[in-house]
Amino acid sequence: MKSLKDILYGVSLTAVSGSTSVMVNKICFDSRLVELDDVFVAIRGTVTDGHEYIEKAIKLGAKAIICESLPEVLVNEVSYIEVDNGNKALAIMASNYYENPSKNLKLVGITGTNGKTTVSSLLYQLFKKAGFKVGLISTIKIVVDDTEYKTSHTTPDALTINKHLSLMNTAGVEFCFMEVSSHGIHQKRTEGLVFEGAIFTNLSHDHLDYHATFAEYRDTKKLLFDNLSKKAFVLTNIDDKNGLVMLQNTKARKYTYALKSYADYRAQILENQFNGQLLKINGEELWSKLIGDFNAYNMLAIYATADLLGLEKLEILRFMSELDNVAGRFQYVISKEKITAIVDYAHTPDALKNVLDTINTLRTGNENVITVVGCGGDRDKSKRPVMGHIASDMSTTVIFTSDNPRTEQPEAILQEIEAGVEPQNVRKVLVIENRAQAIKTACQLAHANDIILIAGKGHETYQETNGVRVDFDDFQTVKDLLKSLDK
Repeated sequence: MKSLKDILYGVSLTAVSGSTSVMVNKICFDSRLVELDDVFVAIRGTVTDGHEYIEKAIKLGAKAIICESLPEVLVNEVSYIEVDNGNKALAIMASNYYENPSKNLKLVGITGTNGKTTVSSLLYQLFKKAGFKVGLISTIKIVVDDTEYKTSHTTPDALTINKHLSLMNTAGVEFCFMEVSSHGIHQKRTEGLVFEGAIFTNLSHDHLDYHATFAEYRDTKKLLFDNLSKKAFVLTNIDDKNGLVMLQNTKARKYTYALKSYADYRAQILENQFNGQLLKINGEELWSKLIGDFNAYNMLAIYATADLLGLEKLEILRFMSELDNVAGRFQYVISKEKITAIVDYAHTPDALKNVLDTINTLRTGNENVITVVGCGGDRDKSKRPVMGHIASDMSTTVIFTSDNPRTEQPEAILQEIEAGVEPQNVRKVLVIENRAQAIKTACQLAHANDIILIAGKGHETYQETNGVRVDFDDFQTVKDLLKSLDK
């Protein structure tokens, strides 16, 4: 049991009815999980409003209610706390409840449209190789040193974040690398966290279904840097036109990285092949297993971060040369027939273009590039024709297929993707709604030395339609199909 007053420390209160000196059990924002003596935080969500479940939470035993507007009828012996922002209150309360675990480790946040998972996951790998106990909070998983936990959001809810940071404290973790999404920032999930530093990778077209404008999307990302203390560092990609914007109001120490501009950390690509690339980083050469310009940026961000966190430069380079691709990020398999299949999470126009640019740079010109791609339902519709244009313009053949349709009709999504195909590219296009069949067709069309790109889902091992998830793994599917064709 913990004191409600202690849990509320730092929360901006607008009204109080009842005592804040009561002892409470745990914090809940899902009324279904409420038990005797719990605190229920009513959150106004995009789908439901937690205020509608206050009465239910009290019937289940809630001793305290945190809300943005007090109910008309107040129950005796229940404490009601009115706050300006329920999400922000929840995050600060979660941090207090778990005794501010972020203060006890070096937490680095990574934000940007693309590269968050690669940078955070590889930093985790590198610091493990260097002998540290390390934590990871990413799209793919949460890791507390060597123990893995599943996650369903890029940036989990504040209770989940602080619970796992607390587990990291118990396990003696020194460093934690955390993906920070624009949704997570906007919904105040990172409030109350103490960051050692933050990284900006890039910004391009995404999430305009959630953010009204691109400017709002950019400014939401910027809040992560605005809220850093002067003891923290910020590392930003200044080859991106928004890179310097992230530095405008921050109190943190400022560092830059780039491939094309003068920066604190610079890299050049000396060689690029399908099995890796040779980089020169701040005058030192490094062979990386990760290929493409986008991965050169990722590797440079990793080098700079490790340097800023105090690792020895030559050791950093040695560990970086041992780093492997992250699941679903330019993950490839080569068949006996010399067909290369690449699975990548590229689900934005910029990410798809980057991957196809890399493939087209490495091919000799005789190989066919067969791209299988779709767009997720209930997400930013404006990017669909853009991705249709990029895929059809940069591939020999493109197969449009379902991604995660969610509650939308797959046929409608496919039509919106097709709308971006220019007349001269129409002959390149096939539309096969069933994703497994689309991948199978790509494998059947491919000949020796051809390249298949399966984009959009990457590491995901499911396909979601109307709220139902069925097992589906792009990489395992194409691997099995190529193996069967080799027989």
